[in-house]
Amino acid sequence: MWDAAARGWERRRDRMWESSHAVGEGLVEMAAPAPGESVLEIAAGPGDTGFLAAELIGQSGRLVATDLSTQMLAAAQRRAAELGLRNVEFRQVDAQAMDLESASFDVALCRWGLMLMPDPAAALAETRRVLRPGGRLALAVWGPREANPWNTTIQGAFGAHGLLPPPPDPNEPGMFRLADSGELSGLVAAAGFGAIELRDLPVHWRFREIDEYWGVVTEISPSLGGVIASLDDAQVDAVKRDFAERCEPYRDGDGYDLPGLSIGLLAR
Repeated sequence: MWDAAARGWERRRDRMWESSHAVGEGLVEMAAPAPGESVLEIAAGPGDTGFLAAELIGQSGRLVATDLSTQMLAAAQRRAAELGLRNVEFRQVDAQAMDLESASFDVALCRWGLMLMPDPAAALAETRRVLRPGGRLALAVWGPREANPWNTTIQGAFGAHGLLPPPPDPNEPGMFRLADSGELSGLVAAAGFGAIELRDLPVHWRFREIDEYWGVVTEISPSLGGVIASLDDAQVDAVKRDFAERCEPYRDGDGYDLPGLSIGLLAR
């Protein structure tokens, strides 16, 4: 599924970063990677968050960008080449069973990956294992559903037309699986981390035209992209009209501003 979405994530990279850079920047600020340190990025996707850390650790440091999707890793490699980064290596890794040496990293970063994993507790335990004593974990998950209109507005339009399945079991992998900060903190503590700090990391999807937002989100979302491919033009137009109506409360000047909220967590 994520292999199929990788091309859209790469093509829409700049637009996505414009909307969500506060999350990647916030995680790197929280983790504070220093020159010469080793950084692991888990579920790296196109790599943007880890690449911020790569600049801070310098040539004496090392960034290992990992993902289960080979196509996401390929997109990240192309981006690293564009940026001229030479302190990065790329590895296909299952975060729940990492083929990585114990106590080999100073920092671990994970942006929007943990809540999508079948066993987040196993992933956190593995992260603790590969971090050195005193190592820092900085991760982000999506906050509560009601705090993320940037996503729920378009999901609601599809759902109203019977084009999406019911919301997943709250205990199953999904975007809002770890939206409860208390549950998230408890999982992290149970994996052996301490000194947990939480921080709100807001996002804003600003756009001028409905078609602009529609084009980006339906291209980066594996679920919505698959649904749209099965629809005829009349069905697409009907969902678009519904979506446009739902966006009206978020009109801002000559465009729209759909907000969202990620939860950032730092632990040692």
